[in-house]
Amino acid sequence: MNIVLIGTGNTATVLGRKFKEAGHTIVQIYGRDASAASELAYILDSESTNYWSVVNKEADIYILAVADIAIEELVREVNLPQKTVVHTAASVPKKILEKASAHYGVFYPLQSLKKEQAVLPEIPVIIDASDEATLTLLEKLGDSISTRVVEVNDDQRVKLHLAAVFCNNFVNHLYWLIQEYCKKESLDFDLLLPLIRETSLRLEEMDPSLAQTGPALRNDTVTIEKHTGLLTQHPRLKNLYLLFTQSIQQQA
Repeated sequence: MNIVLIGTGNTATVLGRKFKEAGHTIVQIYGRDASAASELAYILDSESTNYWSVVNKEADIYILAVADIAIEELVREVNLPQKTVVHTAASVPKKILEKASAHYGVFYPLQSLKKEQAVLPEIPVIIDASDEATLTLLEKLGDSISTRVVEVNDDQRVKLHLAAVFCNNFVNHLYWLIQEYCKKESLDFDLLLPLIRETSLRLEEMDPSLAQTGPALRNDTVTIEKHTGLLTQHPRLKNLYLLFTQSIQQQA
């Protein structure tokens, strides 16, 4: 397909690289930051512009890979009534694009994306569309870069995003807190990396409820009291420790 990418950030960059690897043509990059648009265009063997008036109007699909809050403003500029226009946001309804085109939808990559990634990750693609023809086109595009393409409506997509925030953003924040704890206590955080990998990989083989281990599950009050005592000088971690302990015990 011939694709115009609107945006220059993490999502635009990773999706652009995925599309290029799959054999699609990125005919143009549009971005308000001319330097960023030019840099991404170089990576994707494309051209760039920071003026909507000169955006290529002959592409098969136009992908708004921008921040959620920027979509509504962009829609005021986009006027492509017979083209397919989609956004990549989890929490923005697809109907926000109905003034831009008769054929619109969502192409949401369910993954944490960073433009600096050397190896591109597996990306489940969540799609939704205004009509069957658009849905078919998005399924075809999704299948070219992913082994999991799923149709999900606005309501379910935002709930899926909420679950993703817990799984990724909150868990990663916990890693940062533990890394800071290790620094303060002169411990090597890298010693925990095999455990982190094993915990994640285990979920591919069993349900999280069966994978749970630890003193809270065993109701090991001696260890729990010892741990909370060690966290006296780390109040944020202590509060989280007690919160998670209580939640695991309720589960058990």
